[in-house]
This record gives sequence, C-alpha cells and structure tokens, in this order.
Amino acid sequence: MADARPTDANWTRRAYDSTAAYAHSKRANLMFTYALQRRLGSGAHTIAVASHPGGADTSGSRRSTAERGIVTRALFAGVVRPLLIQSADRGAWPTLRAATDASVASGEYYGPSGFLESKGHPTTVRSIAGTHDEAVKQQLWDFSQELTGVRYPVQYCDRSDTPSRPSGW
Repeated sequence: MADARPTDANWTRRAYDSTAAYAHSKRANLMFTYALQRRLGSGAHTIAVASHPGGADTSGSRRSTAERGIVTRALFAGVVRPLLIQSADRGAWPTLRAATDASVASGEYYGPSGFLESKGHPTTVRSIAGTHDEAVKQQLWDFSQELTGVRYPVQYCDRSDTPSRPSGW
C-alpha cells in the first residue's frame, strides 16, 4: 500500500508516478480524517468521517488505461470494467451516505459493499492497519498545518480510534 509519510509530498526526490501519487493522497486524506476524529473526541457536535467511491467510471478511471497497450485496454474494457467499475453516480453513494445518514458515527469509513469494495451499495468498510499509525497521523497533521499555514483549533483527545457518536444526537 502507498506510503502516506509526507517526506516527499511534491515528488521532487523521486520519479513521479501518477498512480502512486493518487494512492498516497487518498491514504493521507483518510489518515487526516482519523487524526481529526481523534482530536474531536466523543463529545464533539462535529464528526469526521471518510469515504471512497470504489471503482467509478470517471474521466480519471478512463484516463488511467488510455496510454496502455491495446491488449491491456481490451482486457480492462472486457473483463475488469464490467466486474469492478460502477457508474460515477453510484461511486458518489458512499460519500452521500457518509454526509447525510444520521446514523453515521465519527471515525467511520464508507465504501461500496461489493467484491474488493469496488462497487455496490455503501456500507462501513475497514481501512488497512497502517492508516491508524499515530506517529504518521501526527506527521501528516503537522505537515498539513505547515503547508497550508492554517492552525486547526482542535486539540488531541486521549482516547482510542473507535468510532463514536457526538453527545446530544
């Protein structure tokens, strides 16, 4: 899995790889969400949740195979796409659920319910163990504040990474 450590976020010390850069950015987004959730704590009226679209038929997914060989493109179009790619509209479902479902709890992660979480109805999904690395989450938090010049007005809350509902909801 992609390394989300912010040691070379702009890819200046290594050869640029668009697929790896995309994977790094998605993992960093998820880890930042977990870091925010941890800082908000269980009593906050704000929650931090994440989602992923699975395999969505977007210009990005089409562009990822456009420069491949004809055999790869044909295999993707004939085998992979029908099994693992859903419409862009359906790809939006996990985000819509995370944003609108009143039962969503802070720290949850939503994605498609189907094979390899590539398509299907939105459900809570598990992220890989590395996304809960406290040291890396702290590095990303600090790096984000440094890069943007924004200081986030939430303090670290000493508790586990278990999802929680805001009190009073």
